[in-house]
Parts: sequence; structure tokens; C-alpha cells
Amino acid sequence: MSPESLPAFAAQALTLLRARAPLVQSITNTVVANFTANVLLALGAAPAMVDIPREAGPFARMASGLLINLGTPVPSQAEAVMEAACAAAEAGTPWVLDPVAIGSLPVRTALAAQLLQQRPSAVRGNASEILAAAGCGAGGRGVDATASVAQAEQAAMQLASASGAVVAVSGPVDFLTDGQRQIRLANGTPLLTKVTGGGCALGSVMAAFLSLANSRAEHLPLAAAAVLVYTIAAEMAAEQVARQQQGPGSFAVQFIDRLALITAHDVLTHAQVQSIERAGAASATSSVV
Repeated sequence: MSPESLPAFAAQALTLLRARAPLVQSITNTVVANFTANVLLALGAAPAMVDIPREAGPFARMASGLLINLGTPVPSQAEAVMEAACAAAEAGTPWVLDPVAIGSLPVRTALAAQLLQQRPSAVRGNASEILAAAGCGAGGRGVDATASVAQAEQAAMQLASASGAVVAVSGPVDFLTDGQRQIRLANGTPLLTKVTGGGCALGSVMAAFLSLANSRAEHLPLAAAAVLVYTIAAEMAAEQVARQQQGPGSFAVQFIDRLALITAHDVLTHAQVQSIERAGAASATSSVV
């Protein structure tokens, strides 16, 4: 796959996702559950916030995809996420780990280490979280990154190789890797950082797109497709807000609307694929994914 072909792949994936309406189980933090569910509904997926012990595991076996977000890991939820991760791994359900604020907080850091042993399909976080997950840093300031995406790229590649997961580092330029291939995407808006759940909901969208995979080799381009659709919708919403001289509250509403209205043509015409390359490749634009 090349920088020129990835937007077409993402556009096709969006169309397929809406046709299939995947059932996405989101075990997420209490602050963002409503926003996450609305994001999935707007995009065309079906959200299920099944997050209690003795239900989370069985549901993960039947779900199309699973998000585990460690934003508010209360004891019962910690038990539920381990159930769900183990069940997903056994059933072949693709699942995404969002290791919110690990490194600086001990309970979730230990829980993330246990979850990584269940071979997630993808790990999504900011640069500080990915550095901590890879054992290369102490985490950021709560949910905020104190490291840059560029500083986390090598750690992301190490984590991907060790865990078998696609690793996505969110930032001004998003970086995704499976340990061998690297993708950099430049869409998005700073307004996503001004809305609670702007980053967390991306994990659920990634789980929805990963449900379309026919093999693990497709996880990287599908994760990239999720990032493109999500950040392009955010970009278009931000443009609307700017025209109307509005702020983050209006952006949140416009973003949900744009996720519902975004078309394959929007993806094709707005995608900013900065580079796709193999590890160690000399030329970003000529490498094949």
C-alpha cells in the first residue's frame, strides 16, 4: 500500500463498516462513555457498554470488536477488562487497548502490563502513554502527553514487535506501526484536545474498523483508515465551527454530525498521508505496505 492508495482503502473500509454495522463493546471510562457511544452510532456502528464481571467476557466473544480503555479503572472494571481481553483473545475478537495515563499511576500501569499479555490487536495512546507501555518512560501528566510523537516512534515499534499489536501514537502527526511498517497521517485539529473523549473515542472507532479484517496483516491499514476517517471528520467539523466563530462545545456537536455525514469522497479528497514506509527504508513514498 502506498500513500496514494491508502485513502481509497480507507474510503472503501468506511463504506463496508456502514454496511456491516459492527457491534463494538466499549469498556471505557465513566467520563467518556456517552460521547464514545454517540461517536459509534454516528459512524454507523452499534455500541455496547457491557463492562461488569461475568458479562464482559461472554459479550466479548460475540462482539465484532472490543475497546478496553483504562481511564477510570475501578476494581470491578479491572476484573471485567481481564475477562473481556482473555475472551476476545480466545474467540479471535479484535480488541484495542487504550492505556490512559499509565506510567505515572501504579494500578493502571500494572493492569496494562497484564492486558498486553493477551495480545491486543491495537494499542492506541499519546506519546507518553506509549513510551510507558513500552517500558521506556514514566508516563505523562495524567491524560496529557509530555513527550512528542517523534520521541515515541522507536518505543512504538518495539511495543508492536513485542506485543504483536498495531501501535498508534496520537498527536499533530499520527504515527502507526506494526513493528515493520510505519504510517504517518497529518489530519486532525487541536479542538479534539478540548473535548473530553476526543482521544478515547478513537479507540472505539479503531475497534470498529479492525472488525473488518480478514487477517491480522490488515490490522495496520484498517487502523490507519480509522484514524483518517476520525481526524478528517474532526477537521471538517473544526472548519464549520471556525466559520461560525464558535468553540469546543459546538465542535463536539459538529463532530458527531460530521461522522454521520462523512462520505467516501470526503476521505479521498481530504486525506493527508504524510508517509508510508518499511522500517529502515530509505524512501517513504516508494515503500510498499
